[in-house]
Amino acid sequence: MTVAIMWRILFTSFVFLIASNGIASAAKLDVEIVGVASDSGDVHVALYNDPAGFPKSKGMLIEEEVRIKNGVAIASFNNLTAGRYAIAIYHDENGSNKFDQGLFGIPLEDFGFSNDATVFLSPPDFEDAAFDVPENGTTIRIHLNR
Repeated sequence: MTVAIMWRILFTSFVFLIASNGIASAAKLDVEIVGVASDSGDVHVALYNDPAGFPKSKGMLIEEEVRIKNGVAIASFNNLTAGRYAIAIYHDENGSNKFDQGLFGIPLEDFGFSNDATVFLSPPDFEDAAFDVPENGTTIRIHLNR
């Protein structure tokens, strides 16, 4: 076997090894949102991986807008790195593409957080809403607050 052939085999093996590692670490997260008051509008689902940015709109890693069917919405996030995440959601029933709030920041639209983390005068901390996404992926359920 020539040196050139050996290098090609080695190089091909190396490329395959790197490609297969990337595939194995691409986790999937499915989020089931239940208790949506109506099928009007959509649900905005924001995924965070940085406690400093949670739950600010500029701090989100990814945002999905998902349709509602029979009071349930499902969002899927693909190709995630296994790790710790948190989610903030709201039902944009009027289609304004913003989380409507009234006097003193009182929510005018239904909302929720992963782990069904509770709200008391302010959004929960990242750690209250945080959950782990393993390499093989996971599914979580969030109930909307009214």
